[in-house]
Amino acid sequence: MDVGLAILLTDYSIQPARLGSLAEERGFESLFLAEHTHIPVSRETPYPGGDELPREYSHTVDPFVGLAAAASVTERLKLGTGVCLVIERDPIVTAKEVATLDHVSGGRFLFGVGAGWNKEEMRNHGTDPSTRWGVMRERVEAMKAIWTEDEAEYHGRYVNFDPIWSWPKPVQKPHPPVLIGGVGEKVLDRVVAYGDEWIPNRVRSPEELAPRIAELQERAEAAGRPRIPVTVFGAKPEQGPLERLRAAGVTRSLLYLRPEEPSEVERQLDELAGVAAEWAA
Repeated sequence: MDVGLAILLTDYSIQPARLGSLAEERGFESLFLAEHTHIPVSRETPYPGGDELPREYSHTVDPFVGLAAAASVTERLKLGTGVCLVIERDPIVTAKEVATLDHVSGGRFLFGVGAGWNKEEMRNHGTDPSTRWGVMRERVEAMKAIWTEDEAEYHGRYVNFDPIWSWPKPVQKPHPPVLIGGVGEKVLDRVVAYGDEWIPNRVRSPEELAPRIAELQERAEAAGRPRIPVTVFGAKPEQGPLERLRAAGVTRSLLYLRPEEPSEVERQLDELAGVAAEWAA
């Protein structure tokens, strides 16, 4: 099981290039950046993590720009979106961004995607929250067509375009892995239907996750697919919990960095690096 990092990187925290360089130096396998294009001032949707929405949600840097900066100063570190809200993005433009980032990083990009939780944020991008799962599927399918076909076209309910030319194509073939986010009842349906990996959040315990991973692998086998990798957000940075996650079938655990001021982030990195080194030993 690999160990990486996840952060809601902000404008007041550490610079992404510095973070990427330090993460690679300290032996982490990957770095995932979250996304919120904005946070509506007046919100109806409750924050899943509690009563008060943390400050960082309205200060996140664009993940593609941040990861490109990290890519420019690293050689081995894998770079992921954790997660990209594709229901708030044009699929043709996003396909270009994904392919370009995979190109400039030498094939190190991991495309985590999700439908999000903030309904007001979705509406501001013209997405009806009741359609978000269908929108996400069609946009992912359309992007896969753009990455893999010289003259791509897609005709769906929410995405529709005639044949187009779009380069560069991704370095990874057939394309960067698409990690489907979420823990809802139908998430495994989505992973098997149009995802390459699963990236659950809000995992209560490895033992709760284990039967869902087992079901996912059974369904993958039934669909004629190889074993599907699983990445977990916010793993507890201790050897015992990491061992339990590996036993549950997790292939990558992401340790969470709090987006504090730069020196505090560096302190956290040093602390977590000890966990990663002990794990790798």
